[in-house]
Amino acid sequence: MFYWVVKAFLTPFLRIFWRPWVEGLESVPEQGPAILASNHLSFSDHLFLPLVVPRRVTFLAKSDYFTSPGIKGWLQRLFFSGSGQLPIDRSGGAASDAALRTGVRVLQHGRLLGIYPEGTRSPDGRLYRGKIGVARMALESKVPVIPVAMIGTFEVQPPGKAIPKVRRVGIRIGRPLDFSRYEGMADDRFVLRSMTDEIMYELMALSGQEYVDMYAQRAKTEIAAAHEAAIEAAGGAGSGSLVVRAPGHASTPASRTSGTRHGSGPEDASDTADRRGTRQAG
Repeated sequence: MFYWVVKAFLTPFLRIFWRPWVEGLESVPEQGPAILASNHLSFSDHLFLPLVVPRRVTFLAKSDYFTSPGIKGWLQRLFFSGSGQLPIDRSGGAASDAALRTGVRVLQHGRLLGIYPEGTRSPDGRLYRGKIGVARMALESKVPVIPVAMIGTFEVQPPGKAIPKVRRVGIRIGRPLDFSRYEGMADDRFVLRSMTDEIMYELMALSGQEYVDMYAQRAKTEIAAAHEAAIEAAGGAGSGSLVVRAPGHASTPASRTSGTRHGSGPEDASDTADRRGTRQAG
């Protein structure tokens, strides 16, 4: 009930100032379970996607949003609970299994589940490698995956900015992806990687983003390290004019190119740990 109260309160405000446009809304089923897999550019993604979808959308969100102390933490918990989000622990291992089970339960109740396959917000507006938890949820729940591209939300509120800019945003929804051909293969990490790459390819096509075959969390770490190195090289003169990007180069999700997994080394090794669950928005 509180979800609809929050939505009714925010909808006029968001429509007046940000005037969101939407394409492909007919791809979202009127009833029954489905996964809405979206790129993740901004904190405001949590607002605009539920705004344009008539049905309730339940998101998996990092538990930090629900555990902050004080009045600010209370308001934050109130907002995230009211906007249809469930807390998950992103520390990996058993916590990732628990997150997976939470998502599957949402789908078993016939609801729409919103998830960000990148696992955290893009640090620079590019599209990063997807985590395979979304594929496992789709196979275990036997539901379609609907790719959703958020357009312009990075410019509205990039990571680290508390106050959003007023400019128009868009939501482009793609055709549902049917993975029933992989039924019974939820424990095959090569299948899960192929499915995830297919989802990311669709997101790349819908959003027009440059794709980087690197996990966004690793990119954030490398950007932070490069930023610190740049400041040190500049003699500690300040960071206001420094712009640092992750060193990864543009590529294409593997399943739509060679038919094999893309990348090697540490990136591929992390799939083994990641296949046990999923991590969600940052």
